Amino acid sequence: MALDYSIIQSILQEKFNEAIEQVHLQHEMLVIEVNSESLHAIIAFLKDEPSLNFHFLTDLCGVHYHKEPLERQLAVVYMLHNWQENVRIRLKTFLNIKNPTVNSVTDLFKSANWQERETYDFYGIIFKNHPQLKRILNMDEMESFPLRKDFPLEDSQRTDKDDRFFGRTVHNSEN
Repeated sequence: MALDYSIIQSILQEKFNEAIEQVHLQHEMLVIEVNSESLHAIIAFLKDEPSLNFHFLTDLCGVHYHKEPLERQLAVVYMLHNWQENVRIRLKTFLNIKNPTVNSVTDLFKSANWQERETYDFYGIIFKNHPQLKRILNMDEMESFPLRKDFPLEDSQRTDKDDRFFGRTVHNSEN
């Protein structure tokens, strides 16, 4: 029997009913939103359960939803792939921007090491039990996280800027 989204959903809801917040299709892919406390256990189950076999972590990234309530402003998205059945799913967990912490999955997927470091570097999401969580591309001294929507795109202290050179014009209301 081929593995399809309804089978995956029913297996997960049977095992982790309380932890699953929402299930829906997005761009023809199953998206499962789970609470952050159960995320590691769910990913481990998806990998280890013989009927599921999601042995490949395709991607892991952060997202900042700046217009959402504080407890849903940051998310971590995990793309898992079952190569035997050629089935892909997306897991998503939302985090409070005041304390964005989730368990690392580096013990399940070694490839998550750099992906979690990059997500920490750009979004400030802390992955508990990560073997070496530190910035990977930005300077260690940097205090902000450049892919958050509240990151300033320009330095307001610069005096050498002339808006005319950046394609912006200053409109004078007297003209």
